[in-house]
Amino acid sequence: MLRVHFTAEDLLNVTFASEPLPLVELSMALIAWQRVDEQAVFGRWRSRVGRELPDRARPLLDLLRPDGDNPQFVEPVARSLEEGLAAVRDAGPLLTAEQLHRTAARAPGGASWLRALWGQDREAWDLLDGAIRCAYEAVVAPQWPRIRQSFRADVAWRTRLLAAHGIKACLASVHPAAAWSQTAFEVALDPDYEIRLGGRGLVLMPSAFWTGRPLLAGLPDGSHVLHYPALTPLPLVGPDRAEGALDALLGRTRAAVLHLLVERRTTSELARDLDISLPSVSEHTRTLRAAGLIITERDGKAVLHSATGLGVDLLRSGG
Repeated sequence: MLRVHFTAEDLLNVTFASEPLPLVELSMALIAWQRVDEQAVFGRWRSRVGRELPDRARPLLDLLRPDGDNPQFVEPVARSLEEGLAAVRDAGPLLTAEQLHRTAARAPGGASWLRALWGQDREAWDLLDGAIRCAYEAVVAPQWPRIRQSFRADVAWRTRLLAAHGIKACLASVHPAAAWSQTAFEVALDPDYEIRLGGRGLVLMPSAFWTGRPLLAGLPDGSHVLHYPALTPLPLVGPDRAEGALDALLGRTRAAVLHLLVERRTTSELARDLDISLPSVSEHTRTLRAAGLIITERDGKAVLHSATGLGVDLLRSGG
């Protein structure tokens, strides 16, 4: 279980990141590509990345494993690719033997190049630099406008949620397994990790690619950032400008689901009315439910969904 202890000072210092970060999104993208969850949403995207990812990028897969519990030096807090690459290089002398052992034990490839990397071998670091550059150009750079759209839509939504319902509701909405126990924010999923923020607050950073549990990472100033799945993942962000604010926030299909749920409907009815698969409906309703926009109830064998008051308010305001 992830458990984050807040003081009163921490609760007053929860902020949103100002923008997505290139190497963080690259890390999340390569992790998401290796995962097998949310196939209805990410399946086609994963197939495309599998075809387009250059062989030169493959060394990154030894560092970035699907569970997201990876060395942080490859996903620095940097606003540009070049700034990020410099930060990765600067982190080299600070890498520890314990980190090497942990990384090598999880890597699917051979550990020899990782040992060379930790040993500050120039060729190994040049290999890593080239892997990051070509992976970024293939996976992240072409999608950057859509990544920013997903990021901004999520921040806009959670800012609204924060204003209407407070910080606890805002944080609890980042994942279905998230909840509060007094002043501790908890996510009831492995692995176990507990931290006390100590008055330094928390930065919230949605990712257009991440599909798993919220991830907590330390920042150089001693504060922490919480990475979590954006309400609208990249595959659901349209390539064209959204027709309305609600489409920009949720994606067209997810917005259509919410519109239909002004009246209670079953999963099968939603699939029929929107001409989408049952797994797709389940993915959409799961995310809308986690955001507090719909509720799901069982009536015998039927699963019924309906919009909450918050969901209806969002529809009325247009997002």
